[in-house]
Amino acid sequence: MTQTDQSSETAKTEPPLLGHARVQSYLKTLDNSPGVYRMLDSESRVLYVGKARSLRKRVSNYANPRGHTGRILRMISETAEMMFLTTRTETEALLLEQNLIKQLKPKYNVLLRDDKSFPNILVSKAHRFPPVKKHRGRKSEKGNYYGPFASAGAVNRTLNQLQKVFLLRDCSDATFESRTRPCLQYQIKRCCAPCVGYVSEKDYEGLVRDAERFLQGKSTNVQTKLAEEMAEASEAMEFERAAALRDRIKALTQVQQSQGINPRGVAEADVIALHLENGQACVQVFFIRANQNWGNRDFYPRVGADVGAAEVLEAFLGQFYDNKQPPRQILLSDGIEDTELMEEALSQKAERRVSILVPQRGEKQELIANAARNARESLARKMSETAAQGKLLAGLAEAFDLPAPPQRIEVYDNSHIQGTNAVGGMIVAGPEGFMKSQYRKFNIKDEKITPGDDFGMMKEVLTRRFKRLLKEDPDRKGETWPDILLIDGGAGQVSAVREIMTELGVGDVPMVGVAKGVDRNHGKEEFYRTGERPFALRHNDPVLYFIQRLRDEAHRYAIGTHRAKRAKAVGATPLDDVPGVGAARKRALLAHFGSAKAVSRAGLSDLKAVEGISDALAETLYDYFHDKG
Repeated sequence: MTQTDQSSETAKTEPPLLGHARVQSYLKTLDNSPGVYRMLDSESRVLYVGKARSLRKRVSNYANPRGHTGRILRMISETAEMMFLTTRTETEALLLEQNLIKQLKPKYNVLLRDDKSFPNILVSKAHRFPPVKKHRGRKSEKGNYYGPFASAGAVNRTLNQLQKVFLLRDCSDATFESRTRPCLQYQIKRCCAPCVGYVSEKDYEGLVRDAERFLQGKSTNVQTKLAEEMAEASEAMEFERAAALRDRIKALTQVQQSQGINPRGVAEADVIALHLENGQACVQVFFIRANQNWGNRDFYPRVGADVGAAEVLEAFLGQFYDNKQPPRQILLSDGIEDTELMEEALSQKAERRVSILVPQRGEKQELIANAARNARESLARKMSETAAQGKLLAGLAEAFDLPAPPQRIEVYDNSHIQGTNAVGGMIVAGPEGFMKSQYRKFNIKDEKITPGDDFGMMKEVLTRRFKRLLKEDPDRKGETWPDILLIDGGAGQVSAVREIMTELGVGDVPMVGVAKGVDRNHGKEEFYRTGERPFALRHNDPVLYFIQRLRDEAHRYAIGTHRAKRAKAVGATPLDDVPGVGAARKRALLAHFGSAKAVSRAGLSDLKAVEGISDALAETLYDYFHDKG
């Protein structure tokens, strides 16, 4: 892959070329190679990223002033520079294009804004009594993964029912090794208590095998087997065992019912439907795996008023599967421009055949129709919420004398217990509600801060936040600059924060302190601004309720972050400080020995016997715990 910056120097006496003329100037230096192009404005901000089978032909098309939509014409008129990356194939160009769009977030591209990873169910194989558990992220742990599920809620519901049916453990290996009697999960019939020997290793293997068969879509065979076992137990007058098997069959039926649509003719597919309305879009994705519906998720990509369904779906597919494994089949509500190219790109990524279909009849079309109905209804709700949010932002601007409704509100809060495990939290809200991908946590690092000094903590948080912001966007033209800050506190906090902001050169950012008033009750908040008298909003003002929700969300986020940090500190072990022992090796050692204390007492030969621990690392471990003096 080669990179060519085709920008040319312009004589100082001539005005710089813009728009069609600037695009035209590149044609003489381009050939028909496939590749990716970037269009930049006069301040070198990326306006658009695109791919082309022939860079010369694509740029020639832009150089022609006729035949473009209003959006494309605006983009061309702002273009002051272009950059090109040539690739060996058009497929490679497509993959690179989507990667650059996600990185650069250009103004005129269709952009997938929600790009979270999806959870899976993991049946671990690193233990003789493997647990079944939720897993998110890189699949580094040994075991079988089933998914993706649309949400943590979908995984939790399935795990809850799986535990009722198959009685598999969900505890950590360390907890398992330390048990001397059954836990509550056994008492409520969610576990068969392998930790205390209530089930043999062979019988537990059978339960795991049945659970995996269910997750592979073979639930009918599992039900038949359970029904036969129940009949045998009944004939043998083992009524307690028969009743337990009856409960497991009932739980298995509930799992199937909760999954809703379970297609018979579609074993593995993502069902993707789009609804466009008034320049907004909703893409609904249903995950079908092992002939089972494993939930759905809606997405709201950034689009323009003149963007068509084919362009939206093509951009969505490229960005959605950039860091996800595509299924064997993708069902779409609308066709895309070059289906074969997208299939080739996704097949190359998956290292197996991936097919893209736009079904017109039968069960697959019914799946698309259901997804499309969900997309339409979800977008209607979203548009209604956005309209209501717009009114609240306009009311906030009026209450605090802002020049326009804020597009980005940042709310800050701190959390600690007597100064320990102190963290600062920042939440962000805008026209579409809470922007959770923009939330940030700040571990308080300054050791000079007196424990419990909220002023000192807030100073560190804001200093770090705005120093980084000034470094990333010194011209203050990006979307990450706040229109207003809300902080928890009264006149003292506002004065201290304003001093910090002025020192950083950002003292003009509007800021409001929110204090609970004399009775410290919801509804009696007082608002503080620099140089202004404190005031309150009427108790039934929707803007007041909005501010309360913002502050409560900031408090919830700060508290949750603090608790996670505290829990991590509580769960720390001496193994964390041993060079070369990461999370995977730590798990292996704890699984083998049961506790960190047992690891510290182990002999060198025992350490070498642990799977994944090399002889050199075993010696490092042994020396760490035995040669400290």
